[in-house]
Amino acid sequence: MFSARSVFQEIVDNDNSYRLFCSIAASGEAQGGWENGRIAALLPASLRELAPKVARHGADEDKHGRIFQALMRRRGLTPAEVPDDTDYTMLLERRGIGLAHDKLRRDEPLTELDIITYLAHSRVTEQRASDQMRMLRKFFGDHPEVGKAVRMICRDEDNHLAYCHEELLKLARAGHGRTIQRVLRECAHAEMAVYRDVSLAVMDHMGRLLHWPKAKSATLAAGIRAVYGYERLGGWRRMVTLEKPERPDPLGGPATSAPEFV
Repeated sequence: MFSARSVFQEIVDNDNSYRLFCSIAASGEAQGGWENGRIAALLPASLRELAPKVARHGADEDKHGRIFQALMRRRGLTPAEVPDDTDYTMLLERRGIGLAHDKLRRDEPLTELDIITYLAHSRVTEQRASDQMRMLRKFFGDHPEVGKAVRMICRDEDNHLAYCHEELLKLARAGHGRTIQRVLRECAHAEMAVYRDVSLAVMDHMGRLLHWPKAKSATLAAGIRAVYGYERLGGWRRMVTLEKPERPDPLGGPATSAPEFV
């Protein structure tokens, strides 16, 4: 029998699967960095005080992309082409979740509703990122090759999630509570389906690279679908609740530097 830990260990141990894993992660982080950078530049006048935090969020995402690129370089690997069916950010945008890239490319100020949409989308996707990185930290936090990167990214993702909670709570107190809850629910239900589809696609690509038997691939796919079923039945609620962060102003101050190997 195999476990989530053993599956990830297989992926990390094989150069081809490791290259694809890091390439998918680096691409997603780079997209997140660009999006946050554009949002910081286009904030409406009423919310300009958010600019340093949104910019910090973007800088962190850029840093994560560089870390995954560096992890590949340390093995002498070059980035792989990212299959469209594994592009989480693009697939969310196609479902109308978050702010469209066409809007972000224009030099027109965003609206308060746009920023609520951005923060709600981020609250949902950062929950997913935080959950994933905590799992990787559990498995690989002490790994000699990837442990330092995993620990740093995990801390950052926790801060990003806390920041979304904090800013959405402020906007809820300002009278936007119903809108926030509506957008959070829409984002959460769309994200669950996209995450399921991306997870199935990633495991399919990994299975071919690692020559998994059909029974193993089928079992992993069944597990992914079971998680989706749980989330549809009620697990989605963890993505839409808002709680005051333990540490105020989690994105205050400058971004932390990347590890020495970047």
